Amino acid sequence: MAAEGGGKEMNEIKTQFTTREGLYKLLSHSEYSRPNRVPFNSQGSNPVRVSFVNVNDQSGNGDRLCFNVGRELYFYIYKGVRKAADLSKPIDKRIYKGTQPTCHDFNHLTATAESVSLLVGFSAGQVQLIDPIKKETSKLFNEERLIDKSRVTCVKWVPGSESLFLVAHSSGNMYLYNVEHTCGTTVPHYQLLKQGESFAVHTCKSKSTRNPLLKWTVGEGALNEFAFSPDGKFLACVSQDGFLRVFNFDSVELHGTMKSYFGGLLCVCWSPDGKYIVTGGEDDLVTVWSFVDCRVIARGHGHKSWVSVVAFDPYTTSVEESDPMEFSGSDEDFQDLHFGRDRANSTQSRLSKRNSTDSRPVSVTYRFGSVGQDTQLCLWDLTEDILFPHQPLSRARTHTNVMNATSPPAGSSGTNPGSNGNSITTPGNSVPPPLPRSNSLPHSAVSNAGSKSSVMDGAIASGVSKFATLSLHDRKERHHEKDHKRNHSMGHISSKSSDKLNLVTKTKTDPAKTLGTPLCPRMEDVPLLEPLICKKIAHERLTVLIFLEDCIVTACQEGFICTWARPGKV
Repeated sequence: MAAEGGGKEMNEIKTQFTTREGLYKLLSHSEYSRPNRVPFNSQGSNPVRVSFVNVNDQSGNGDRLCFNVGRELYFYIYKGVRKAADLSKPIDKRIYKGTQPTCHDFNHLTATAESVSLLVGFSAGQVQLIDPIKKETSKLFNEERLIDKSRVTCVKWVPGSESLFLVAHSSGNMYLYNVEHTCGTTVPHYQLLKQGESFAVHTCKSKSTRNPLLKWTVGEGALNEFAFSPDGKFLACVSQDGFLRVFNFDSVELHGTMKSYFGGLLCVCWSPDGKYIVTGGEDDLVTVWSFVDCRVIARGHGHKSWVSVVAFDPYTTSVEESDPMEFSGSDEDFQDLHFGRDRANSTQSRLSKRNSTDSRPVSVTYRFGSVGQDTQLCLWDLTEDILFPHQPLSRARTHTNVMNATSPPAGSSGTNPGSNGNSITTPGNSVPPPLPRSNSLPHSAVSNAGSKSSVMDGAIASGVSKFATLSLHDRKERHHEKDHKRNHSMGHISSKSSDKLNLVTKTKTDPAKTLGTPLCPRMEDVPLLEPLICKKIAHERLTVLIFLEDCIVTACQEGFICTWARPGKV
């Protein structure tokens, strides 16, 4: 299938790409797959997923990877950029009958060279706990499918716990389990613990403690993915109803929500310091949401189809201060930041210092990536001008793009900073050609409420900014949010156990009502990011994106797991 205008070149699969850090290279000898290397015929099967764990063995080769392909599950030593993959010797291989693995997660706390705890979720709803080093299957949860009969969409160990794990299903329910407890031989009975706007949490009623400890009912339709914040205190969930919902995990309180531009949200991730959440979904966009302000601060347009994975790159994300620093943004520090609460908090406090009117500038750039069903990998930089639009631009180390570098879409005359012509295309309009090597599309439309501002400026094209930054009318937004919450409260929730969603909705959320509110701002009301790079890297839809210290790992539905060496790491 040749792409219009681009012919063969557009359809060629890239094996390297360059960013400001240098050249990333695909290492063909480091490709992992089924031992026969035959592309998997993926029609109708579950997405290929990859999980990593480091078992800290003495050889310095402690990385292990697990991946599922169709009915099969593989566990290999991962040699990364150092040595070629030896596919003839998987440490463990399992083939399942009647059900397929859909997702998996290692417990990083308990992993050793002799033993690892791997949770595997299945298409028929069960969750298995296995040890692929000892080759043991220790436990099966929801074995009789009495808790939930629908597909497991996401399974994760609760951060900092050796025994608690959380499982999401396509029923829209999430369950908290303890590996020490059994599931019981009858359908669980539930008691309402907490109820809020479009969610409810029930405890399991029984004489002796049994699984599940908690049942969460979230939104409408499938719960597609969830992610814990770096400090483990908050939980971000994305659902088929198009909503991101962020909860305080311990107190079971709703912290904030966001709505996709249209369609379901499929993936979610947190920035290493826990200040931003990025989602991707069926609107082909990546959306950046501020955890502190509970609002959309940017959207990114680069994919031509659904976005299947979003992930931050903690090794390229940088925080710099002009005074003597306790935090240099080195790899080790960022690993601490990724896994240690104190480090995350210290970065957070410093980033909030950047938000205040303190005179010492802190420069921050977050790098994140996305992969999609369009077989493309996009990398994005989230820069000063987007994060701190209220700061005078001389403080932010940014450069600008020329406004008219992009041909205006049909129906708008040449745009200038003050005009209201849409230089940002909404789905359905003709998409302007991407700007060369830029990261944020300046946007011309000023919010109708007369905010005194004009445009966002770009990130890495050279030049000096001449535009004022965008300031959104916060007070008005807050007021809106209250009004909006009244409009779609969830109704009565029965405590009777059933596999269906246990809730009756009084009023359904009308997408037309959310558009233009802080839940889902219009396209022209938030900055539109352009990807740093957007490359076709596979034949089949992409399902995996993981940032490691010396490489990036991607995988596609054919069952090939690819390693991209970072600059200078080959």
